[in-house]
Amino acid sequence: MITVEHLTKRYGPVLAVDDVSFTAEPGLVTGFLGPNGAGKSTTMRMMCGLTPASSGSTRILGLPYAALTNPGRRVGVLLDASAQHAGRTGREVLALAALLTGVGRSRVDEVLDVVGLTTAEASRRVGTYSLGMRQRLGLAGALLGEPEVLILDEPANGLDPAGIRWMRDLLRGYAADGGTVLLSSHLLGEIEQVADRIVVIGRGRIVADGTKDELLRGAGTYVRSTDDAALVSALRAAGTEVEHRTGGGVVATADAEHVARTAASAGVVVVELREASSRGLEELFLELTAEHAREEVTA
Repeated sequence: MITVEHLTKRYGPVLAVDDVSFTAEPGLVTGFLGPNGAGKSTTMRMMCGLTPASSGSTRILGLPYAALTNPGRRVGVLLDASAQHAGRTGREVLALAALLTGVGRSRVDEVLDVVGLTTAEASRRVGTYSLGMRQRLGLAGALLGEPEVLILDEPANGLDPAGIRWMRDLLRGYAADGGTVLLSSHLLGEIEQVADRIVVIGRGRIVADGTKDELLRGAGTYVRSTDDAALVSALRAAGTEVEHRTGGGVVATADAEHVARTAASAGVVVVELREASSRGLEELFLELTAEHAREEVTA
């Protein structure tokens, strides 16, 4: 369980994280999304005690991270896969972490197998690793202590499609066994497939927080026709509120039968009619963060 309450971070006059509160619960994967510069990484660093908060607090398993006894055994963290000693081998990196956290050396072989690093790859120096291999090594380090909580910032960077699917299955299995997962990623399709809850941050503030189904469920009816302008006029004349959708079509705050009858009365041919329930995470993300994005929109 992760509980974040009123977390705030100022850098001089800059308010990087502004009164952020949310929870990540056991048995669920919580996706943490936002545009570049929105405050995701700063928030995750504050949660792990790497960056001091200006105000607010985080409790992981009921305590601040620094107050946990041997936190490496309770919380697995991967915030920057490149922050590994380039001169050590992958096995040496894990062996040292095992020594520091009191984990048996046999666990090193277990996690190497879990993340798919071969004996030959584990014997190579980290400086020779691809980004995908560094991600696997970083995840192996996060899993080393058999933690109850995982906090992962962009863990799929550099992974090929097979690696991304492997990670998805790994995180699903971890949560199914009762673990808590907080996952930041710019791969919105992957978050949509793996996350149970979604938290969206924009310019340091939470702009959405709920289950995936709650956030992606649209209200009303989606309709696309041969003449959307005429259909919109007819629906509004009938007292129905209408919202245009990116890519075409509209959403009407009425049931499908009412929309169909209105279109028929106006002589408009309907080519698609369904509940507004499948807009997708990308569309939701763009709607929520349009005012907060900078030059490009990523998570």
